Amino acid sequence: MGAVGLLYVGAVLFLNGLMLLGKVEPRAAGIFNLFVGALQVITPTVMIITSGGMPAEILVASGIYLFGFTYLYVGIGLLGGFDTTGVGYFSLFVAIMALAYSFASFRVLNDPPFGVIWLYWSFLWLLFFILLGLKRTEITRYTGWVAAIQGWVTAAIPSFLILSGYWQNPRLIATILAVFGVVAFGVLWPLTRKQRPSAATAAGAGDETPSAQERTRHRPRWT
Repeated sequence: MGAVGLLYVGAVLFLNGLMLLGKVEPRAAGIFNLFVGALQVITPTVMIITSGGMPAEILVASGIYLFGFTYLYVGIGLLGGFDTTGVGYFSLFVAIMALAYSFASFRVLNDPPFGVIWLYWSFLWLLFFILLGLKRTEITRYTGWVAAIQGWVTAAIPSFLILSGYWQNPRLIATILAVFGVVAFGVLWPLTRKQRPSAATAAGAGDETPSAQERTRHRPRWT
């Protein structure tokens, strides 16, 4: 059941990344965040009820709530046009807890791939904190690309491999994920920093000082 929910985590991360890149309208993304958020609250609840009290299964299920509450929080914020500091500081909490779940994956669950994947998620939620909590909008493009890529690398692809029975050789998978993350997100940083003009500037057709109304219209509300 957790692998099924993971597939849709990939979808919502991809969609939210595209939203930050200005490709998806925020309210449209907000609706899907509510769908996935609800799924990621129902799924771990069912897992805990049916776990028979097994600590490992409860541990895995408990981490899923972090995603469920994040997406519900984001979805409600996008649809209601609320300030982003709340979800930003909640993202800091998630980023810290993700380090604990990474440690547990390595040492308790003996699951190296998800030990690395939790590190991916800790990094992404730290970016959400900086972007949404501290309002450092200069990292909007970088965060958008990281979210979109992680949607595939940490969720959609692993989910499909698990469901189809091809999730094998965990140490090799963990090594590949670790190397890919360091290289991809390291290279992505200077590439996104070179293209700093916002969508509003691009829409201005050369106008270097777009109006406040134009900036508001083209910028995602949660940035």
